[in-house]
Amino acid sequence: MTAKTAYDAVVLAGGAAKRLGGADKPAVSVGGRALLDRVLGVCRDAGRTVVVGGRRPTARPVVWAREAPPGSGPLAALDAGVRQCEAPAVLVLSADLPFLGRTTVRRLISALDEGVSEAVLLTDADGRDQPLVAVYRTEPLRRELALLATEHGTLSGLPLRLLAQELDLARIGADPLASFDCDTWEDVSAARARIREHGNVLDEWITAVKDELGVELDVDTRVLLDLARDAAHGVARPAAPLTTFLVGYAAARSGGGPEAVAEAARKAVALAARWAEETEQTEETEETGGPAGPGSPGAGTAGAGSPGSAADRSRDADRTGEAEAG
Repeated sequence: MTAKTAYDAVVLAGGAAKRLGGADKPAVSVGGRALLDRVLGVCRDAGRTVVVGGRRPTARPVVWAREAPPGSGPLAALDAGVRQCEAPAVLVLSADLPFLGRTTVRRLISALDEGVSEAVLLTDADGRDQPLVAVYRTEPLRRELALLATEHGTLSGLPLRLLAQELDLARIGADPLASFDCDTWEDVSAARARIREHGNVLDEWITAVKDELGVELDVDTRVLLDLARDAAHGVARPAAPLTTFLVGYAAARSGGGPEAVAEAARKAVALAARWAEETEQTEETEETGGPAGPGSPGAGTAGAGSPGSAADRSRDADRTGEAEAG
């Protein structure tokens, strides 16, 4: 899904976090990453990302802004952030959304592309608008902020709902967790527990490692897991991590990208399959006391007929290579 409308992002990272006892909420760690860094990770397609709040180390470069006076509320913070934006649309997010994904962001931008509304808001599981998980057309947003400031004499302390009331809105639903925010320590504990659940932990870990290393590469993790399994089974357990490391290194040397990773993995899988087939033949020879060459009865047949066997994968990989060469 490719967005037609260029957009900047504004992340609101201020506030007193009273229900967290005044803790620095954007810096609270969930899954080994600060909440702010988790949100910045879904803004990678933005032209520029503006963070409104106190300066701090971040995993990605950002533009800093601050509402005046500090702590004067979300509308004042949003106004300060929008002043730093140049794109025709602005993605607006709070800094405490541990489960917001890029898919939801892309859906918001796509809905703005396809419609004529001035903003698209996410709604939560109860149908409530989430103005801090939304995308706004920049000029209408600036217009309404200016009108509110004129009407009330200031934006300080004004509720965010006043903005939504003045704009022509569209809405989308999403994964209920997309708008889950961490307002209390109970919320933080629940987020940390969910990340460590069996179905989530691997994806969360890989994402965290990529952020920590500054790697912005989306690859099919199943390919690498299959490679690690084949190397461990057909060669030796330590071969799994070492092989996947070498595949990554080879892919980087050949220009990087998901295709380079897939090609390097294909070659390594084929090698592991050939290695496993030779191991099977050697074990068979030791058991029978006779040669087990290609023409020998039963040579290389151990497991060869089973779906997904090492021998099958080797032949498939060799055929693929021949087809590509032709």
